Parts: sequence; structure tokens; C-alpha cells
Amino acid sequence: MSQSSATPLTPPVGPRDHVQGSSSAGVTLVAYGDYECPFSRAVHPVIKQLHQQFGGELRWAFRHFPLTNKHPDAQRAAEAAEAAGAQGKFWEMHEYLFEHQSALDAGSLNRAAETLGLDTAKFAREVSGRVYADRVGEDRQSGIESGASGTPTIFINGVRSDEDDEDDFETLKAKIEAAIGLAKGDDCA
Repeated sequence: MSQSSATPLTPPVGPRDHVQGSSSAGVTLVAYGDYECPFSRAVHPVIKQLHQQFGGELRWAFRHFPLTNKHPDAQRAAEAAEAAGAQGKFWEMHEYLFEHQSALDAGSLNRAAETLGLDTAKFAREVSGRVYADRVGEDRQSGIESGASGTPTIFINGVRSDEDDEDDFETLKAKIEAAIGLAKGDDCA
């Protein structure tokens, strides 16, 4: 199993990140994604399945990497996720955005906010006012500094998964199992 010798994840996962799982987990997976990218959408259920399978041994974080030159609604969608996050519903909006990837216009996002029970006036004001543009930009910049050039870009314990590897369940499962082995001091991993 190969791992890239590329630049490590910068910065490491911290309090500003959207994380599922315990900070005491032996393995941390970070996914840089774009809500309008079909490849990001395809890997999303894989990561959820891995998180479920590995339980307390795996935590995962999502960072925004909107590819605005290809996906004109990706930036707005990322900012909408942050606006929902400000109301405690980041992960719910995250799910909604991937499930409704073809409906990321302002009206659809406002309807999503209503569906999720958000303060819709606040949400609409924050999204239209681009309140979270800098926050999304920070994620994107950290991706660039970490060597991401497309989406999804996945890091396992701070090391980028090789670009030529598939981000399918079995490939990522093997990498996570190896990382768990390393975390436990198993030299055979």
C-alpha cells in the first residue's frame, strides 16, 4: 500500500474543523470536497460507511474545496453549509447538499434551510451577505498548501492518499486498517 510523499495536511485537524468521531480515535480522515463535484458526492457515502464500520477508531473531518472554475454553485453551497453550521446544523446541511447536488441555487438553499428547521431569515442574510466566504477560503487555502488540486482529496492521519488510487471502500478501508495498525504499534501493517 502506497502513501504519497506529498506535503502533509496543513493545518492538522483542530477545533475549527467540522468533525465526526472522537479526538481519541487512532485514525483521522480528512476529506476536501466540493458539493457540486460528482466525485466528492460518490466518495461521501463511502466515508460514512467507513466511519460506521470503524466506530471509535476513526474520526473524519470535512473541509471545503470549491472548484469554482468548474462548479459555479460550489462556493455558495459551501457558505450555506457554514451558515447552517452556525445554527448547529452543519452535518445536516452537508448531507442535504450532496443529496440535492443539482439544486444549489439560492432559492433551493433557502428551501433546504427551511426543511432543516433553520432560522431562514438569518440563513438567507448570511449566505447572500457572504458571511462565511473567508471561512470557506481558509479551507481551500489549507487544501492548496496541503497539495490538493482537485476533489475529493483525502488525507489519512495527515498523509495524502495517492492521487492515482481509487477512493473506493476497499482501498480506503485497507489504508485505514494499516493506519490503525501503525497507531497500535503493529509493524506488520
